Amino acid sequence: MTAVATAPAPSASFRPKKRLGFNTRVSFNDDTGPAHGLWEGIELFKAAERLGYQSGWAYQRHFDHYLSSPLPFFAAAGQHTSHIMLGSAVIPMRYQDPILLAEAAGTTDLLIGGRLELAISTGSNAAFDAVFGTVETDARTEAKRRQARFLSAISGEVLHTVAKPGQAVVEGSQLRVTPHSPTLRSRIRQGSASLGSAIQAAELGIGLIAGTVQHDHAQGESFGSYQARCIEAFRAIWRKQRTSEPPPVAVAASVLVGTTPELREKYAAYDLERRTQGIAASRPKGALEPNSRTNQPPGSQISPVFHGTPDQVIEAVLSDPGLAAADEIVLFLPPAFGLAENIHLLTDLAGTVAPSLGWLPDW
Repeated sequence: MTAVATAPAPSASFRPKKRLGFNTRVSFNDDTGPAHGLWEGIELFKAAERLGYQSGWAYQRHFDHYLSSPLPFFAAAGQHTSHIMLGSAVIPMRYQDPILLAEAAGTTDLLIGGRLELAISTGSNAAFDAVFGTVETDARTEAKRRQARFLSAISGEVLHTVAKPGQAVVEGSQLRVTPHSPTLRSRIRQGSASLGSAIQAAELGIGLIAGTVQHDHAQGESFGSYQARCIEAFRAIWRKQRTSEPPPVAVAASVLVGTTPELREKYAAYDLERRTQGIAASRPKGALEPNSRTNQPPGSQISPVFHGTPDQVIEAVLSDPGLAAADEIVLFLPPAFGLAENIHLLTDLAGTVAPSLGWLPDW
């Protein structure tokens, strides 16, 4: 639903936003092609850095008109930027080889000067199993197994000790992932859509980023209320199991500031499309057709779109429980928006709403 709140000031629990980011699918359409979309993606990261954004995230999507392999993209984008953090949100571990991913992540992180943040998930897409192959266990169990292996690999743990001669290296050699980036594990997050995944992140000792779809919420519970409950559970478990404070929590949100009547009309139309088509909304030309108009699993709900005048958006964001609980807001960009539209959106948010959230640009 459209989120227009009435509270004139932030609640006592509102956390000033230490960082502001954005999330793009690095999409392309049939008219201009994938190379054009990839280069526009790099231009978007460059523009966001100039505006003072602290992080830029890219969504991974296989077999469609979106970015399918984020690490080469980040390695390229990192050569055109100097300080903005580059993150994936999210990489489903069910379809990754954990050791190869660890090698690619370590290489990318070293190439871009320790600016990589990886958000991983344990979700799956049944249609992809026909390509990636089935597994003996259920998809989520397999994803968790690969996730654990990946975390061990990027932590620099010994993955195998050579036990016999004649294996190309001497007996007793210890095999670890190289190149190793020593601080990368501290920048791994769980992409969370439920209370269970938020708790899992705390138990694993990795960060948390909450997305725009969630499930397992209580009947009648709002998106923001459930999100806040998940964030609080993450922090509580972290403090209980560790002596340190939990890392900052990021929340992805659709925040569209209408600085002109034309933009307000445009963003209202996107809100309607998202409420009627769900996660299938705003598809670039040529993207795969979803199997239903809502394209959402039973029992799930999709995040609201915060849009309207700058004052309306400020009130809505300050009043939302989930956004109030977060340390960082990651602006979810409509996938079918072009480069100029996205830069305009980032510029308007940074100039109107962001200062009211306590945000300071990274200049």
